Amino acid sequence: MSDPQIDPAGNTQAFRAFAQGKEAEAVPQKRSYTLPIVVGVAVLVIVVIAAYLLL
Repeated sequence: MSDPQIDPAGNTQAFRAFAQGKEAEAVPQKRSYTLPIVVGVAVLVIVVIAAYLLL
């Protein structure tokens, strides 16, 4: 990753690269399910209302 002899705290650019590199490795991207859930609930509400109006 970085040279172990160079102190990343001594150089702002080196520190940012060090900090961002650790963050990218440690935290995997999570998939957001918010939009599909909202769309599914909206479709369900529309189907229930339509079924009620047809009866």
